[in-house]
Amino acid sequence: MELNLIILLLALTLAAALRPWRFLAHGTLATPILATLTFVPFLWALPSLHHMALQLQGSAASLVLLMLGWPLAVPVLALVGVLAWGISPMDGAQALDVTVWLGIVPATFALLLGAVLRRLLGPHVFLYILGRGFLGTAVCVFAARALAQWLDHRQPGISEDLSLIGHLLLSWGDAFMTGMFTALLVAYKPEWLATWSDRLYLKPGNKTW
Repeated sequence: MELNLIILLLALTLAAALRPWRFLAHGTLATPILATLTFVPFLWALPSLHHMALQLQGSAASLVLLMLGWPLAVPVLALVGVLAWGISPMDGAQALDVTVWLGIVPATFALLLGAVLRRLLGPHVFLYILGRGFLGTAVCVFAARALAQWLDHRQPGISEDLSLIGHLLLSWGDAFMTGMFTALLVAYKPEWLATWSDRLYLKPGNKTW
């Protein structure tokens, strides 16, 4: 629990230093924030609400990261954890664990992966949707859950191999969801993506891949 608390406090401190309220200046992200606070808490709380034997939750952290940007995504995901705690039988330690390893860590991995892809391959529409929205989500969510398991955050009564398989399958579920919404938002509501820029990705002469 101490490690989780350190990670959460460090992320919140860094996010606050980056002044996340700047992203709220034009009001275009109000809808993504409200949607995140409405749906994601139930996604995180769903297994405990139904007393599932394999307590594996979806993440949605990569999608939140793409919509809000890291500085704003961190406090919003922390609030999602509080809401999930309030609507489920999870205790405080479980809610903190979920917040860190389903929210903060995969969102941070998604930020780092996006920076690497943009640095190595440049700003391309296809790369944004497929690389960050789809494949990147699968990699980041699975890496976060595998790291959590390696640090002994294991499912009670479930073998390590079975738990990893479950995390891998759910990471692809997250990838399909995030990739689909990313493509739709790029096409119809790019203003809901804080990490998207028409000037950067759609500049003349820029390749689509």
